[in-house]
Amino acid sequence: MPYITRTEVALSKTKLSLSLLGCVAFVAIGIWLFSAAPSIAAYPIIFCQALGIISIVFFGFIGVFIARKLQDNKPGLIIDEEGITDNSSAVAGGSIVWRDIKDIYVIEIGRQKLMMIEVVNPEKYIERQAHYLTKKAMLYNLNRYNTPLSITANGLKCDFEDLYRLIKDNLEIYLNHEDIR
Repeated sequence: MPYITRTEVALSKTKLSLSLLGCVAFVAIGIWLFSAAPSIAAYPIIFCQALGIISIVFFGFIGVFIARKLQDNKPGLIIDEEGITDNSSAVAGGSIVWRDIKDIYVIEIGRQKLMMIEVVNPEKYIERQAHYLTKKAMLYNLNRYNTPLSITANGLKCDFEDLYRLIKDNLEIYLNHEDIR
């Protein structure tokens, strides 16, 4: 299909490094909460320790994924005549072919924008994931947002609005080309 030009979007080592720094800070706060719990008189010790453990585990886990992504030299996203290849996050969808895409829409959680890629066979994308937690995260997305696949620009060298427009425009090109056949 000659109408869709291959586009590669690199991972942003700067954005990823800043995210990792934030994770390290929250792990440090968690350690402080856990160890300093007896000296924080305003709250029960068990509450502070539980909050500390949750912070250590949650942000530690995210930090490990970000550290791995920092070592990844593959493009974060590839858009070509076949579809989208997502390597942008810990819950990356991998190869998403154009013919599987039903809709693309944006949701906002807090101030975080997510591009949701609704596909005709969501189970296929969940089942091919090797990591248990990635499968669980995709299953949560499917139950909550009607699709397991989401893309954000947080770890990419691009602006979210530009990325959204690029993917939507290429989907329209694919759909219009398919109608001609």
